[in-house]
Amino acid sequence: MKLFRRLLISALWLLLSLSAAGVLAVIGAALYFAPGLPDVRQLQGYELQTPLRIYTRDDKLIGEFGEQRRKPVDFETVPQDMVQAFLAAEDARFFEHFGVDPKGLARAAVELVFSGGDIQSGGSTITMQVARNYLLTLDRTFTRKIREILLSLQMEQILSKQEIFELYVNKIYLGQGAYGIAAAATTYYDKPLAELSLAEKAMIAGLPKAPSALNPLSNPERSLIRRNWILYRMRELGYIDQSAYQRAVKQPITAREQTTRVEVEAPYVAEMARQFAVERFGDTAYTGGYRITTTLDSKLQTDARQALIQGLIDYDRRHGWRGAEQTDIPTSLVEAQDNTQQEGLEEELAESDEIIKTARQAAQSSEVKVAGIDGDVSNWLKVLERTPDLGPLQPAIVVSTDARQMQVLTQQAKLVTLDWNGLKWARDYKSPKWRGEVPANAAAIAKRGSLVRILETDDGWRLSQKPGTEGAIVALDPQDGAIRALQGGFSFAASSFNRVTQAQRQAGSIFKPFIYLAALQEGNMTAATVVNDAPVVMSDMGGSWRPENAEGEFQGPTRLRVGLYESRNLVTIRVLQTLGLDKALRFLERFGFAEDRLPNGLSLALGSASLSPLEMANAYAILANGGFKVSPWYIQRVEKTGEQQPLLEYTPQVACRDCSTEADEVGIDGKRYPLAPRVVDPQALYILRDILRDVIERGTGRGALDLERSDIVGKTGTTNDQRDAWFSGFNNQLVATVWVGKDNNESTGEYGSQAALPIWKLFMRQALKGTPEIVPERPAGIVTARIDPDTGRRLQDDQPGGIEEIFRESNLPDYEPQRIDSELEDSSGSQGTGTYEAIF
Repeated sequence: MKLFRRLLISALWLLLSLSAAGVLAVIGAALYFAPGLPDVRQLQGYELQTPLRIYTRDDKLIGEFGEQRRKPVDFETVPQDMVQAFLAAEDARFFEHFGVDPKGLARAAVELVFSGGDIQSGGSTITMQVARNYLLTLDRTFTRKIREILLSLQMEQILSKQEIFELYVNKIYLGQGAYGIAAAATTYYDKPLAELSLAEKAMIAGLPKAPSALNPLSNPERSLIRRNWILYRMRELGYIDQSAYQRAVKQPITAREQTTRVEVEAPYVAEMARQFAVERFGDTAYTGGYRITTTLDSKLQTDARQALIQGLIDYDRRHGWRGAEQTDIPTSLVEAQDNTQQEGLEEELAESDEIIKTARQAAQSSEVKVAGIDGDVSNWLKVLERTPDLGPLQPAIVVSTDARQMQVLTQQAKLVTLDWNGLKWARDYKSPKWRGEVPANAAAIAKRGSLVRILETDDGWRLSQKPGTEGAIVALDPQDGAIRALQGGFSFAASSFNRVTQAQRQAGSIFKPFIYLAALQEGNMTAATVVNDAPVVMSDMGGSWRPENAEGEFQGPTRLRVGLYESRNLVTIRVLQTLGLDKALRFLERFGFAEDRLPNGLSLALGSASLSPLEMANAYAILANGGFKVSPWYIQRVEKTGEQQPLLEYTPQVACRDCSTEADEVGIDGKRYPLAPRVVDPQALYILRDILRDVIERGTGRGALDLERSDIVGKTGTTNDQRDAWFSGFNNQLVATVWVGKDNNESTGEYGSQAALPIWKLFMRQALKGTPEIVPERPAGIVTARIDPDTGRRLQDDQPGGIEEIFRESNLPDYEPQRIDSELEDSSGSQGTGTYEAIF
């Protein structure tokens, strides 16, 4: 008996000691972390603001980011059963505990021990989630958990339970860009909170755990399990009766995505502006009522986007069919439910067998019939609903194939028939330069249950696919560098990677004009200078280098003009070699090319530098504006709701051909602008531009003659193994650069004239429609002389033949020695000299 009493006393002392240690640990943590905690009182009166909105320069909306309402909902306006749904899902004892749930924290502590310091679930109450979402970071660390607990304890002393819950349901992220329950009700159901059904409220309450993985739009079968588990919990907690429970768990999924409709599709620029706002204003960018006006022109942006999309679709059709995006898609939600992944739903499924049973019943009640299709197609329609359009390419699921016809189901629950004219192009893709045979029938292309793309054309519907090659187009106003249009890829929904600004690709032959311009201005060369187009072996880039021309042929002595418009590689290399690499690099810096990103070797002549389409477009803008250094820009003005004056208004440097060399600013439309510095001699630039016109009239850019304009010039470009296809061209009003290639740097199988130039033409045809043709005036000091096309030398007035060429008056070539025929040589006794001077 004494032994038992002694053991009992010892146990009590141990328990008291541990309790005291725990209390001391909590007090110690509070004393240690309290000085660095944010002020909980700042949550009082917290108000969500207007979202960030992005516009074109002509006030067309291109993007909206942030909360979808000006004020949060009040606790009194939240339906009681929605409050209960969140309690059942997240924190059933919310109205009883003091901010933390000891049972949940004990579970988190076990996880902490076994995970080596990384908290997986956290045992967070609603109060703790508010502390994290409003005042702390989202990292899963022990330190943050302690701070979260202490803040929760403080919060419960300052705010009422109703105020805390109100903050929670207004801040919580619920997927699809929706923050807070009011936004979620609109995003998923296009209804106010009061009009939501019990099943819809439970669906929203299930989202905080995993807004993407349990989303009714992207994962309907998983969201049903989560929703019905919450309804089960509501019944077990006494929030709803059996009758309400039975009705709700059988309800089908009614969620439909409701998106903000932009007025102009410019998602890549909208994302650029969003990143700018976040860098400038932090998280308040999304709530502070900021309005950003960009330099985009709504018409030019639309033209550029459509041109790139159409050009990439045309390219893709030339190269063959790569197969369906998905295959063997279950027809009904019941079938999909039976096959769904259950990872992440262990807690819900462990509660009761009833959960999976009612979820299947809900899937059965979601049955959808479409005329002309046997059976339930509810899952097909859900898959189509969550599959975004890619430009004009709409998703569709193959229903049947019959000989040379294919029937597909569209997002609008309609049957579309594709005839053979819309199918026969789908020869199997083998490589960039090889396709298989024409398919024997529709079944050889895709089978029932396959997700494909379709395109509506003037000739009816046609099978299509997301292009296997990407592209980019950017257009600038050459007078000030303003970006007027930018499309960074085929589809922002498919890839947000902005190839205009982020892709670093070898420039190829569109870089050559800058080498030739350097030779004209700095190297004392002329358009008639003769350079030998012949094989050469050089030591460059750490090894032996044997450059070749694209056709593998050599022309011997070649004038600079011909070398550029025919894009002769060996001519360009020898021009750079004669000019000198150091001199060329210093000259190229004037166009915004950073010397440390240019190769320090003769491969520079062929465009081996990796540059972005925006960098190339800006360099061409300097050629277009007469030689003035402008820089690309796209943020025109930033304003804030309630402020009278703009927070930011950009004033660019502008080009001015007619301004005095002593002027430092110019007036345009009543506003003063600083003058851009001139970096190119106007005479050398005029000669280069004249040569670039030959690229269009007789060189690799002849396809642009379709535009029937005399004021456009440009240059094609193709890199090794046809990995990159380029065209950059301009007139006085607009410069545009197009790049086509593959993100993995594989070959496209096409030259710049085949892949990029058609896109440039599609854009410029629309962009320049109705605008006058303006050819630059010849600057003073430029003269015309007749030359021998073989030697590049001037001809005397009495020497026949020859061609005309333009020169700087200060840099005319020598005269060609007069030659006579062999009979005159024989009669004069001066055989073999062939010169006039030797005889006379």
